[in-house]
Amino acid sequence: MDKDSKRIEDLKKKQEILKNQIIENLDFIIGTINQSPAMRQPSLTTKVKGKTVSKYVRKGLVSKVKTMTGNHKKIRELIPKLSEINWELLKLESSK
Repeated sequence: MDKDSKRIEDLKKKQEILKNQIIENLDFIIGTINQSPAMRQPSLTTKVKGKTVSKYVRKGLVSKVKTMTGNHKKIRELIPKLSEINWELLKLESSK
């Protein structure tokens, strides 16, 4: 096995791991959960077309919503890594 083939194999393994990590975190919600002293209930805040939008979150759902917003954060971190690996694979595979 030559150097490029070994590199392609290693990158494909990393690519598969990242894809699986993304799939594991697809149960997500975009936004931030917070509660101001003026509000009785927590809210999920996000930007929609440049405007801040808040949605009230029932107390029983706060934990689940925090997990789901955390999943979104993980996906945002994983996608650039996957993109870089895909770019490296593209360069290596096109040079053969």
